[in-house]
Amino acid sequence: MKVITASLLIVLLVILPLLYLIGNPILFPKSNAVDIPVQKDRLIKDVTFMAEIDPPRNHQNIVSLNTVADYIQKEFEQLEMETSIQTFIAEGAEYKNVIASIGTEHSSRIVIGAHYDVCGDQAGADDNASAVAGLLEVARLVHELKPELKHRIDFVAYTLEEPPFYNTEFMGSAVHARSLKEQNVDVEVMICLEMIGYFSDEENSQDYPISPLKWFYPTTGNFIAVIGKLGQNKPVRKVKKSMQSVADIDVRSINAPKIVQGIDFSDHRSYWAQGYDAVMVNNTAFYRNKNYHQKTDTVDSLNFNKMAEVVKGVYWALINY
Repeated sequence: MKVITASLLIVLLVILPLLYLIGNPILFPKSNAVDIPVQKDRLIKDVTFMAEIDPPRNHQNIVSLNTVADYIQKEFEQLEMETSIQTFIAEGAEYKNVIASIGTEHSSRIVIGAHYDVCGDQAGADDNASAVAGLLEVARLVHELKPELKHRIDFVAYTLEEPPFYNTEFMGSAVHARSLKEQNVDVEVMICLEMIGYFSDEENSQDYPISPLKWFYPTTGNFIAVIGKLGQNKPVRKVKKSMQSVADIDVRSINAPKIVQGIDFSDHRSYWAQGYDAVMVNNTAFYRNKNYHQKTDTVDSLNFNKMAEVVKGVYWALINY
């Protein structure tokens, strides 16, 4: 009896608080009957356009990158948003971030972004055409539904997230984040969309960087994750709670140290570096999708029904933050 009592005490005093700190459970998620008309056909169109660019949109094929940047810019310009291009030089070549802004009368700002380049010679349907398509669809929803905004929103499509520029000053997101800091911009949160199109209903299709996480998270890769670092539980909980309330998909979350592999593997890291709160919405990348950085990362591998639910949740989180 004493052993059982001691074990229970350990669970109550150590493990449960740790789970709360890491997993941000929403015990009673509120369901909102909200009509958020995500159009799956638009997601398919955008992903297909980017995935079929030839040669692939990597850092060496600047014409292809510019073709995608022009496409994104034209889509933004149709939404009655202030649209601009942020250019910068990396190793002697010019690259572009594409930015669309709405609610510019507000001093505080939310940044939502996704990178449009790929790693090497592959289509990059999930990584990261899925997220760029999601970014465009959220922007369209803001334009069409005209919600009352509490903050300025900047929709940003970045270039040069992938190697060889990953984790350097030349990442498009690093350039953008630095520019905000230099202007003393008040950023409420940055929401990074990274790989939101691949899901699996097969058992044991989900892996983790640390094996014990399988005790607390699903082993089937059919959920979406909201990811943050330790000490930034508030933005993760806010985004997760909003997504759970409207999206017909399992929404999980984690706050973990940056030493855990994958926690900082995208553009949100650039905003952490400047002292801003930032979260990543992600399908866990290579811990689930074996097509990661492979030629098999193609349009037909994506689940656009689940992807549409992710977009619905992200839209609701964005306008209610």
